[in-house]
Amino acid sequence: MSTGKMHADELYIDSSLVARLLTAQFPDWADLPIEPLHAAGTDHTIYRLGSAMTVRLPRTRAAAGQVEKEERWLRQIAPFLPLTIPFPMAKGMPGEGYPWNWAVYRWLEGETVPIGSLADPGHAATTLAEFVAALHQIDLAGGPPAGPNNSFRGVPLARRDPPTRAAIAQLHATLDADAATAAWEEALNAPAWNGPAVWLHGDLLPGNLLAKRGRLIAVIDFGCLGLGDPACDVMVAWTYLSAGTREAFRATLSVDDATWARGRGWALSFGLIALPYYVDSNPALSAIARHAIDEVLADFARAR
Repeated sequence: MSTGKMHADELYIDSSLVARLLTAQFPDWADLPIEPLHAAGTDHTIYRLGSAMTVRLPRTRAAAGQVEKEERWLRQIAPFLPLTIPFPMAKGMPGEGYPWNWAVYRWLEGETVPIGSLADPGHAATTLAEFVAALHQIDLAGGPPAGPNNSFRGVPLARRDPPTRAAIAQLHATLDADAATAAWEEALNAPAWNGPAVWLHGDLLPGNLLAKRGRLIAVIDFGCLGLGDPACDVMVAWTYLSAGTREAFRATLSVDDATWARGRGWALSFGLIALPYYVDSNPALSAIARHAIDEVLADFARAR
């Protein structure tokens, strides 16, 4: 069973391949049920393995290095964080026609909650801010720098200028291109980050946040983990939160005006680039991108 193709260079992965890999490399788990999970993520195909594990396989060569990165760093950063994060249990090797490393993780209880559906949005805002603050304060040397290994999350915002402007042009019929351009240029004009690079999740989107009984309990998918500009993680204020809870997030995180402005730029750039790319292949992510664009442009309009 295919889980759907989102990239031109994506490999075909199905339950049969997962079963063969497990049989060859982890025979003790080979008889457990394998069930595809249809998540909004774009870098990996994920299967539930029995009741207590998941199998995560990179879809493309660009994502292949994330397995080793998560295996090296997740256990080290977990003790510093106030929410649960994934626990890598085993690393699989290439085999059965599959060319890259893959991984088995502990299953995390909880469910992704659509934007605006949490029981206590204000609590979610402060919880997210506490998580981001704790992550950004981690002092571990040797972390992966922002670049190809983490989809360039955390690089200077100006490096996203060409693809962002191209996306605005591509979307001119479906949004206010003048407002999008003005909001983007305002973010570009904010002072650049001149402090030390901080640890970043890099992909704080709704599909990577787990809740239980309406409250956030876990953050998953650290494929974009890296060191860079803290504004990259601030974009969750627009990709997930609403205007009514955004200030609570900002007050708890206590970021300066420049970082807040760059964070808004990150959210806008993400939304503009992701919307046309995933409009057909990943409707859930496309909807998140549209939400981010709308929230940023509404903020921009209110400030005029």
